[in-house]
Amino acid sequence: MSDTRSRSRFSRKWLIVLVVLVAVLLAWWLWPSKPTGHAPAGAAPGPWGGPVPVRLTSVSEGDFNIELKALGTVTALNTVNVRSRVDGELVKVLFEEGQLVKAGDLLAQIDPRTYEVALQQAEGTLAQSQAQLKNAEIDLARYKGLFAEDSIAKQTLDTQDALVGQYRGTVKNNQAAVADARLKLDFTRIRAPIDGRLGLRQLDVGNLVNSGDTTPLVVITQVKPISVNFTLAENDLPPVLARVRNNEKLLVQAWDRSEKNLLADGELQSLDNQIDVATGTVKLKARFANDNESLFPNQFVNARLRVQTRNGVTLIPSAALQYGSRGTFVYVVDAENKVQVRPVTAEASDGAQVLISDGVKVGEHLVLEGTDKLKDGSTVEVIGEPSNQTTPAAADKKGA
Repeated sequence: MSDTRSRSRFSRKWLIVLVVLVAVLLAWWLWPSKPTGHAPAGAAPGPWGGPVPVRLTSVSEGDFNIELKALGTVTALNTVNVRSRVDGELVKVLFEEGQLVKAGDLLAQIDPRTYEVALQQAEGTLAQSQAQLKNAEIDLARYKGLFAEDSIAKQTLDTQDALVGQYRGTVKNNQAAVADARLKLDFTRIRAPIDGRLGLRQLDVGNLVNSGDTTPLVVITQVKPISVNFTLAENDLPPVLARVRNNEKLLVQAWDRSEKNLLADGELQSLDNQIDVATGTVKLKARFANDNESLFPNQFVNARLRVQTRNGVTLIPSAALQYGSRGTFVYVVDAENKVQVRPVTAEASDGAQVLISDGVKVGEHLVLEGTDKLKDGSTVEVIGEPSNQTTPAAADKKGA
């Protein structure tokens, strides 16, 4: 019994020794090594005792476009449903789906024979009434001579004069009937009412059509020029109104959904006359020449309304701007690779760059990457050369 107890105590002692030995080994393995590199005297070390690796960028000077962004919808200036204005059989379709057409181009033909016959009948009736009028006018001239000789009564002359007036009215009525028949015959040739691009054909040859049909033969949308409709918050409206009231042309750009590709440049055309009380926004319309047809009706785009261009301002990349409880700031790196936390005033941003009105000077170096391990006074190790930023004007040229 005592032998068993002594063996149990011996096992516990060796277990404790083993645990202590493992703990010592782990502590030795995980103990931080001495810092490498040579930090300046008095500099705050990095989290592991050495310089923090970072990438730098430089503060630059350039032009900055102050723009208002909004989601927009491409809208055709004119959309026409082409329908027949007369009844009959569709005998010819003279267009290709998706074709560009000019106003007046022949698109389709309705069977014209019924309307040719109606025109001939109207012309025959007109000829008959014209003959009656001519005979009545001859009789009237004769009666005037006889009345001058006192050979007929005044009543006979008046009756003949009234008959001439009646025939003249009949001739005008028949002329209108001829014009109507000729117009209906012309309507059998369906023509494009506007310039634009055709959609898909809705009716085939052989179908009977009439002027009351709701299904169009084809739809034409005007694509050159074209418009983009978008909305702005009422708080963004004052600078826009100030420029519009001075009759200034405001540039509007249409970008794709990813905002990586510039589709087209246009200009602001008009504003709505009231603010939507439900959303607090106002509707605007921009017009684009769309010569290359990069904009398509009902397409969603990102609209950028350029309100102002600031020249010769201080710019930094957006990634260099930091946000804290006391506002915006940047990490400035001096010649000794020492970091200084410096508050800055950011006026506007276009996503890639930020306009800075106070806090930094052109040419100073800022930390672009590696900011998560920095604090005021930290020493950094610069990796690579300071990156060069692209001015907004240059970016516009590249996108165009």
